[in-house]
Amino acid sequence: MYRAVVKGFGGIDQLALEDSPMPVPGPGEVLVRLTSIGMNHAELMARRGQYRLVSGNPPFIPGLEGGGIITAVGEGVDNVPNAELRRSEGQRVVLSLDAPASRGLGQGTYQSHYVVAADKTVLAPEAIPDEWLGALWLPFLTAWGCLVWRQNMQPGDRVLIPAASSSVAIAASQVVKYYGGLAVGTTTRPEKVSRLAALPEARFDHIVVTQEPHWWREAKKLTEGKGFNIIFDPVAAGEFLNQEIRLLAPQGTLWIYGLLGQPDTVNVTPLIRKMASLRGWLLNEIVASGSEQGAYRHILDRVADGTYALPVAQTFSLRDVQQAHTAMETGNHIGKLILVP
Repeated sequence: MYRAVVKGFGGIDQLALEDSPMPVPGPGEVLVRLTSIGMNHAELMARRGQYRLVSGNPPFIPGLEGGGIITAVGEGVDNVPNAELRRSEGQRVVLSLDAPASRGLGQGTYQSHYVVAADKTVLAPEAIPDEWLGALWLPFLTAWGCLVWRQNMQPGDRVLIPAASSSVAIAASQVVKYYGGLAVGTTTRPEKVSRLAALPEARFDHIVVTQEPHWWREAKKLTEGKGFNIIFDPVAAGEFLNQEIRLLAPQGTLWIYGLLGQPDTVNVTPLIRKMASLRGWLLNEIVASGSEQGAYRHILDRVADGTYALPVAQTFSLRDVQQAHTAMETGNHIGKLILVP
C-alpha cells in the first residue's frame, strides 16, 4: 500500500508518497481498499500548519473522507449478533465522519488502504459509483446537517448560499430545493455564472455576482424585499459579512461554516434590530449526537435514487496529490475534487 504524507508545514513540495506494508485488521476492524478520497480545503490548511488540532505536527497523513471496498476483516467482524453491523469482504462502504479521528491524530485518509473499526463504516447502496463513496459526507452532511438538522428549514424559506461553485454550496442548493426553499447563490467570479447554470447538480434559482456594484440590492430583490431567512456561508468576514447581515430577514439566521474570509470589523447593530442570529456550524456536532446514522442513510438514499448528485469537478490519482492540491488552491474548479488511489 502507499500513502501521501506531509513531511513539514508549507507548500505542495512538503507532500510526499510513501510505500508501507499492507496493514492487517485486528479484532473488530476491517481493511478498506479506498476507491475515492474527497478533497477539502481543510487539508490545504493542515499542510500549511493552520489545522493542527486535527493534523498534529508533521509528519502526518491528511484526509477527512474516504470510501471503498472491504478486502479483509478482523476477528469477530463477520459474526456479530446485529446483522446490520456485520461486515464481510467485498462490501462497499463509506467511512464514518469520525473514522479518521479514530485512527489517531494525523492518520487521515490519503492512503490506498485504511484499517478502521468495523462500526465506523456505513454500507453503501450499489447505485452509488465507487468514485463517489469517499466524497459525499463533507458536501452533503455539511449542508443538510446545518440547514435541516440544526436550522429546521421550512418550505418557502429563502436561503442565500455564498461560494456557489464549491461542492458544499452546490449540495446546499440541492438540499434547499428538496425541502422546498428558494436557493440563491453568490460568486465573486462572473465567468462562473454560466458554468453553474449549465451544471445539472447546481440547483440555484438565481446566481448573484458579488463583484457587481450594489450586488446586495439585486439579492434582496430576489426575495421581494423580505430578506433571507437563512444565510449559509463559509466566507462571512469584513464588508461582505456586513452586507449579509443587512440581507437577513427579521429573525433570520446567518450560519458560518468555514474560515475563507479575512477577519475585519463588523457592525452587528442590524442583528439587534432584526432580532436575527449569527451562528457557527461544525459538522463534528452531528458525530455521537444520536442522529448520525439517520443522517448517513438520508444522504446515501437520496444519492442512490438520484435526488442528490455529487458535482465532480475533477479526479486525480493519489500519486498526483501535489497536482491536486495545486488545482484546489487555484480555485478555478466547480464542485468536488477527488483523489483515486
